[in-house]
Amino acid sequence: MRIHNFSKENSILNNFMSEIRSISIQKDRMRFRRNIERIGEILCYEMSKTLSFKKSYLKTPLGEMSLMQPSENFVICSVLRAGLPLHNGVLNYFDNAENAFISAYRHHKSKTEFEIVVEYIASPSIEGKTLILVDPMLATGQSIVSTYKALLSHGTPKNTHIISVLGAKKGVTLAASKFPKNTQLWIAGVDEDLNDKGYIVPGLGDAGDLSFGIKLQH
Repeated sequence: MRIHNFSKENSILNNFMSEIRSISIQKDRMRFRRNIERIGEILCYEMSKTLSFKKSYLKTPLGEMSLMQPSENFVICSVLRAGLPLHNGVLNYFDNAENAFISAYRHHKSKTEFEIVVEYIASPSIEGKTLILVDPMLATGQSIVSTYKALLSHGTPKNTHIISVLGAKKGVTLAASKFPKNTQLWIAGVDEDLNDKGYIVPGLGDAGDLSFGIKLQH
């Protein structure tokens, strides 16, 4: 897997990351969602530079011209529910893409042990297409791996890109070991540690709760 970690670069992306991490600023849910969306826009713009392009022709009011446009067929898949703002950011730039949605959640066996449960998939065929997996948090990495395995029932993608806001080294390492070698990860930050509950430290908290409100635990 090729990893593009943009926290190592000077970019306006760092400003949006600081706001979603800040314990005071992140309490504004609308601002939090919009910052996640903007991070998605920046990451997919960077990703677009690596895509295949073909020459196309068009007429303007004053003449004709040629230009290069992406030649790949895209499927954007987000992990519900936290992935929705990030999904919207990617879809803002790849507005003709097909879309898929999958539920993957932690089923806790104890306070520190859990398994990933996938219950719902709504996806077109991904056979031979470019799959863009959208998940804001790569903590343990188990959710994104389970998501990819579940999606393979809908075909085998030609290329796979993962767009994520924040990861832990453990999660990034697991994903790198489980995905095809030509997979590319586009991520705005990677933190060192996980706590005993599997949450990223220093992290930002629960992206789903910060976006949409606290959920009841079952």
